[in-house]
Amino acid sequence: MKYLGLFLSLILLLCLAPMPYRYFILVRFIATVGFGYMAFQYFKQRKEVLTWTFVTLALLFQPFAKIALGRIVWNIVDVIVAIGLVILFIMEWKSGKNATYNTIPNLPTEPVKPNSDNRIEFTLEGKLAPKELIFVATEEDKKLTDLFESNPEMLEGWGKMIGYQVIYLPLLIKQLKMAEVLQYRAPYMSAAEINKINIGNDFMLRFLDNPNDKKRITQGFIRTDDIHRGSDGIDKAINRFYPISSKSSEPIADQLHGISKLIHNETTNSSRWLINKEKLDDYQRNIEVPTEDADDKFNSQIGSENISDLIDEIKERIMKLRQRGVSQFILEQLIHPDDRLSKLVITRDYRMLLPDYNNMEIKMEPLAKAVYLLFLKHPEGIMFKCLPDYRKELAEIYNRLRPLGLTDRAIRSIEDVTNPLLNSINEKCARIRGAFVGQFDDHMARHYYIDGRRGEAKKISLPRDLVIWEE
Repeated sequence: MKYLGLFLSLILLLCLAPMPYRYFILVRFIATVGFGYMAFQYFKQRKEVLTWTFVTLALLFQPFAKIALGRIVWNIVDVIVAIGLVILFIMEWKSGKNATYNTIPNLPTEPVKPNSDNRIEFTLEGKLAPKELIFVATEEDKKLTDLFESNPEMLEGWGKMIGYQVIYLPLLIKQLKMAEVLQYRAPYMSAAEINKINIGNDFMLRFLDNPNDKKRITQGFIRTDDIHRGSDGIDKAINRFYPISSKSSEPIADQLHGISKLIHNETTNSSRWLINKEKLDDYQRNIEVPTEDADDKFNSQIGSENISDLIDEIKERIMKLRQRGVSQFILEQLIHPDDRLSKLVITRDYRMLLPDYNNMEIKMEPLAKAVYLLFLKHPEGIMFKCLPDYRKELAEIYNRLRPLGLTDRAIRSIEDVTNPLLNSINEKCARIRGAFVGQFDDHMARHYYIDGRRGEAKKISLPRDLVIWEE
């Protein structure tokens, strides 16, 4: 990409010469594509200033809605942009020359003696996942933190090399905000409130079992080595600490390499297996074998084999939102979802809005929405075995959603969904749950979707004073 910048600077400087009109049009096309590609690459590297700079340049040079600046002004722009590209090339070339961390050699075969002094006890609530390394610090090393924040790909690449997810918490917060993960966990928070959430490199130190151990930590990485029951009967985690500093006589690359060797030796010689005790995601639970009727098969938390594709789609979306490569524990510490429920507004045209969750709209296909509105109208709940008694009411609701009339296919679908011997009602309940948990955390979503124990009436637990039907 650096050489692309040099190429673009060359063709821009050639614009100063008396070239044919077609050359200038060709330059516009090439510059637009080139600057767009560079913006995308810097976006992946999380370099926001450079990303927006090249987005602006791509828009400036695009040939579709030409910006008329005049030949003289355009020549000045061409020269400024060309000089800027050359300067950027020189800066990145120097940075790449100094950043020897990109050429960290493979792990050595010679044994490295484990350092028993790097074991620090944490309370279990501060544990990491078995394959996570988190940067912690009790004091600021500005040169080191600037290096990590300006080169996030360094830690990511190093982590992949040693088989660990390396987490630098200040960057993690930015990623979670960009991915709207925090908004997912707390939909009642505004964008301004989300932006105020911060986390420092001293976050994990609050979980030290012995606060005096903080004196042993300056800057470095921690990983979980063992989980055990303490003498006080409380489960605790032994985390190993690996110091790193820009003030050391060793280059950063050599320090990272030393940590790699130490971790390799510790984990190779260890006979212990870490057990990740984090609660499994609802969607990762085993699917139960279907029995006789819809009520026996009902489980709002999982899908049946007949709708595994739907559940996989929902699972993938939620996992992208909730995980992002970080242990669920850390994410839970950032925001504790509470029961701050939003009103549910059913508009005249049957849109479903949550005004207290930033006016979020919940979308469903017509039959699933009709089933949802049916249960919403019956706060006492509906037994699946009694569904045939509600067939006419469901048809009337569906007809309001699709006022052109009921087709033969729609009538058959309504008959299937109200047949307690078929699985259609479970499929619709799964789709309804997916519509909510695809938008915000299940901790709150469970109040909105259809749920209930087997053999009992299924209902929507949302208090009906929060339900508003527009006239």
